[in-house]
Amino acid sequence: MTTTHRAARTGPTTAPTAAGQSTPGLRRSLQHIAVHLLTPLLMCLGMALAYQGAFHQPEPHHLKVAVVGTTPQVQVLAQTVKDRAGDGLDVTTLPDRQSAEQQLRDRELAGAFVPSPRHPELLVAKAGSDTSAIAAETVFQTVASKQGAPLAVTDVAPLAAGDPTGQGIFFLLVALSIGSYGSVAVIGAAGAALSTWVRALVGLVASLAVSVIGIATAGPLFHVVDHHRVAVWALGWLYSAGIVAVGTGLHTFLKRWTTLTLMVLFVMLNFTTSGGIYEPELQNGFFGALHSFWNGAGFVEGARSILYFDGGAGLGGRVLSLALWFAAGLVMLAVAGVHERRQRAASAPAARVPLERAQADELDPKVAEEEEEMAEAVGV
Repeated sequence: MTTTHRAARTGPTTAPTAAGQSTPGLRRSLQHIAVHLLTPLLMCLGMALAYQGAFHQPEPHHLKVAVVGTTPQVQVLAQTVKDRAGDGLDVTTLPDRQSAEQQLRDRELAGAFVPSPRHPELLVAKAGSDTSAIAAETVFQTVASKQGAPLAVTDVAPLAAGDPTGQGIFFLLVALSIGSYGSVAVIGAAGAALSTWVRALVGLVASLAVSVIGIATAGPLFHVVDHHRVAVWALGWLYSAGIVAVGTGLHTFLKRWTTLTLMVLFVMLNFTTSGGIYEPELQNGFFGALHSFWNGAGFVEGARSILYFDGGAGLGGRVLSLALWFAAGLVMLAVAGVHERRQRAASAPAARVPLERAQADELDPKVAEEEEEMAEAVGV
């Protein structure tokens, strides 16, 4: 009995687990898992807040519509619609049908109502925003029904045959965005030994490949883009190159948090403000405000202008916004290049830090390196 008692006291203080791992080792492994799980959990939270915040309750906010005519009855009708809608609608009057069609093609209106006792008509431009056109149709359908006449809807800017909902450009945006920020994760993890500008050049080539894949699928394959394909491709390349440039520059400073940051910038805040699903007049003020300058809106609205509005309707401003995003990426790359040169000048002792950390944690250095790369690629 005495011998058994001594063996129990002098044996190992940490019993192995069923998996053959000591308790401290198990604790350390769980800590590593918890650290890496933080990224997808934050992605989940961010996506839930962004998408539900932007899309959960679409309703008009100063949606611009018009009533066509110059008679006192038209003025009364316009004022009545305005009074009933409150801040939901901005209602004006236009002298004739031609003026209404021009403003629709200039994307200044969501709809223009042409009153008539027997044949009331609503003019819309679904290529500008199908959901805004539907919102305008809902309003004036009520007006027409009270007059006891069916409402005819005329689309002055019809959509491509391959994109009847008008959301195909948005899904092209999704493909370009994921390909772009996914490329940043790979370039950052696999190209760490390369200089900043070599990585930037690789990123430029990657963005070219992403844009070619995008236009090949949206064009000949699915016919979402059925004309002006070169112009839409160029716009997509500029959009993708901006994301890759910004992301490559940020990677120098953010490391494994780069992917999460890019998801915030180019997914959570980008898809929700692009206008691909709802125009800003159907969203709350925060997302509506970002629509005016965010790069996703630049691509979506720019592509719509090219495809359906003969290069008008604000195309120049949208191209400028994409160019400014790309310029911001170049600035970020320049700052990252200076930072990396300074680091290399005094990096001899610092280069041993990852190895020493892995040894201190009793981890194989190769395992530690693979874990870091895994964290880079989360969400791709």
